[in-house]
Amino acid sequence: MKEQNTPPQGSVPASRAMPALLLLFVGSGCAALIYEIVWLQLLQLVIGSSAVSLGVLLGTFMGGMCLGSLALARIIPERVHPLRVYALLEGSMAVLGLAVLFAVPVIGRLYAPHAGHGLTGILLRGVVASVCLLPPTLLMGATLPAVSRWVETTAHGMSWLGLFYGGNTLGAVIGCLLAGFYLLRKYDMVAATGVAAGINAAVALTALVLASRTAHHPRTQEETAAASAPGAKAVYVTIALSGFCALAAEVIWTRWLSLMLGATVYAFSIILAVFLAGLGLGSTAGSLLARGCARPQVALGWCQMLLAAGMAWAAFMLTNSVPYWPVNPSLAASPWYTFQLDLVRCLWALLPATILWGASFPLALAAAAARGQDPGRLVGKVYAANTVGAIIGALAASLVLIAWVGTQQTQRLLIALSALSGFVMLVSAFARRDVNAASGKPPAFGKAVAAAAAILAAAGAAVFLVWSVQPVPWKLVAHGRYLPTYGEDRTLLYMGEGMNASVAVTEMNGTSVRNFHVSGKIEASTGTEDMRLQLMLGHLPALIHPHLRSVLVVGCGAGITAGTFLSYPEVTNVVICEIEPLIPAVVANYFKKENDNVVNDPRVRIVIDDARHFVLTTQEKFDIITSDPIHPWVKGAATLYTEDYFEMCKRRLNPGGFVTQWVPLYESDLPAVQSELATFFAVFPNGALWNNPQNEEGYDTVLLGSAEPLRIDLDMMEERWHSQTGIKDALNEAGFGSVFALLSTYGGSASDLESWLAGAQINRDANLRLQYLAGLSATGNRATEIANAILERRTFPGDIFIGDAEHKALIHIAIRPKKTNQDH
Repeated sequence: MKEQNTPPQGSVPASRAMPALLLLFVGSGCAALIYEIVWLQLLQLVIGSSAVSLGVLLGTFMGGMCLGSLALARIIPERVHPLRVYALLEGSMAVLGLAVLFAVPVIGRLYAPHAGHGLTGILLRGVVASVCLLPPTLLMGATLPAVSRWVETTAHGMSWLGLFYGGNTLGAVIGCLLAGFYLLRKYDMVAATGVAAGINAAVALTALVLASRTAHHPRTQEETAAASAPGAKAVYVTIALSGFCALAAEVIWTRWLSLMLGATVYAFSIILAVFLAGLGLGSTAGSLLARGCARPQVALGWCQMLLAAGMAWAAFMLTNSVPYWPVNPSLAASPWYTFQLDLVRCLWALLPATILWGASFPLALAAAAARGQDPGRLVGKVYAANTVGAIIGALAASLVLIAWVGTQQTQRLLIALSALSGFVMLVSAFARRDVNAASGKPPAFGKAVAAAAAILAAAGAAVFLVWSVQPVPWKLVAHGRYLPTYGEDRTLLYMGEGMNASVAVTEMNGTSVRNFHVSGKIEASTGTEDMRLQLMLGHLPALIHPHLRSVLVVGCGAGITAGTFLSYPEVTNVVICEIEPLIPAVVANYFKKENDNVVNDPRVRIVIDDARHFVLTTQEKFDIITSDPIHPWVKGAATLYTEDYFEMCKRRLNPGGFVTQWVPLYESDLPAVQSELATFFAVFPNGALWNNPQNEEGYDTVLLGSAEPLRIDLDMMEERWHSQTGIKDALNEAGFGSVFALLSTYGGSASDLESWLAGAQINRDANLRLQYLAGLSATGNRATEIANAILERRTFPGDIFIGDAEHKALIHIAIRPKKTNQDH
């Protein structure tokens, strides 16, 4: 018999408290997703954002939740009121959430001097991630097993647990959108963490009030000694494979959708919110189904079979339909209209599969439950199996499968695994004598034949679905969200799917212009404007520096900027830091003529790492650091435009060294560009800007900074120009017929732009403001307006240029005030 505790005076029946507890789980899920977004963003600043680093972070985060779900029932005795345990977990999460925010920078300073590459480096990153993430994620994983002890291991009880899981997931949707679209856009990581901690505290206090008004009846030792349900092992295997397929598919679909929607923080927030919403809706539906389902194991098996169809639907929509919808983002008067279309596209493609994954969890709980079993142990085992599968799936897809066999073959594998898990579950259920719950006898021969035929038919359909998956269109990799607006104007030379990005190389039909594409956009090309920019990033600081020896190039691209330094015989060391291995290994070889075969030069060393992480952890110093990162609206790229990053670069400069930074004016707007310039000049107040127009219209710019006051020796530059034929020839081809033609691109100094930049937002590690500003202007086209605003503030920099009278006269002519388009 159960121990009958005397209920508190005025107590609330447990059944009436369930809806209130459901709301608490919504709040708990909301806080958890805010934490996850903040912590991963914060830790990427320390251990990097490469696929390996992200894998370490994701594995640690989910691994902590897995361990927490298993540990709760083994540590906390059942006699303790579950709601008090839940309150303690939530309150502790609030404390640890705030602690992580302040601990990560301290741990980062300890980590940086000892970081490395290879296995040792990965293990050290794992230690950092574990120290920061394991304590709070252990608590997160324990919440559902803790509360599960308040329900019976019956169909009705398991249904409530499924609803709690669904409510928690729907709360995560709220947290995802709240963090991505408001808290981090308007405030920073401190404010977002404070909101999450406040939600935790409110949930903890409410849970304590509920605990004081409800009775808890712990089970006796005899009642909790029940064996697992028949076939429980098959259930654990099935739900683990379901988790594997879900997270592996999410990795693939997120990559594809980020190409279609543009890889902004807002697009990633929408993708994640839709995925979580499907899980939440599915869990709710699965909970209601499990409540009245006589054979939940059969339902779980058919759910996995249907998932094969759901994944095939998503694969077809994302390769054959959605990319070709007639959507041109540049026509939208506001990005918020584009976000609505993005939401619809994600829902259309992802919702069927995600609903079925969400339904799998409550069905697995019901299928594995045995009356009298400790609900905490049951939930912990099912949750842990699902999470272990999810960890393996995410890591396998992102680190191995995509780069090894591609997204098409990986999708086929996932569909086959889902169908296989459903097949195993159904065979296990129909093979047992207890399938016929009413009589305890084996099913009639006719029913058995019909069931077998249905299973075989589903297996045959799965084979068809596997082979129906098509490869990702190369035009999607090349053109991304603008695919519907492009015609047949170019030919594919190469397309590859790497660990970090999908890349392509194309050639314009009827010309020799080649383009390198990544993240659905052209990142480098042999076109006139791009060649000029790539050469300016290299030759401008190289011609100015009097004693050039060592160079760091951030981002390989087509290798053209890195190749400029090979023209200087005094250069002995060029380090190229690139996050995607395919780019230097394959892409750069398509531009050998333009980059002087830079990747095979003995003076060149290629480092595969996140550039920010390399700059943070290297002990090397350089004469020039030139940075040509991807657009700041691409999620994660803003870390290469922060004040903290520029300070790190300055510390890595030798005396007299220079930093050059690319700043695009296109696909941007005034607040974003002002933020980029103000942030750079906050670190390099002696810096200057150099303009690279396109047909006399605004296009992009190069920022040049140094720790010392900027001085340009015109005599030395002239001597180098004439003594090094390779330098002269390369710049002549780009339209720079002399040193003075190159210097004529001077667009102004930090002091010229000081008043114009007075109100600009500084992009810092703590806020990454730029990725939110730039994400709203990713479809903008105000380059000429921005360029004109800069150039009309330009004054002649008399204190910068030194040289003989003739050269000074020539530079005065080259940088004479020019009319902007607004003057015409």
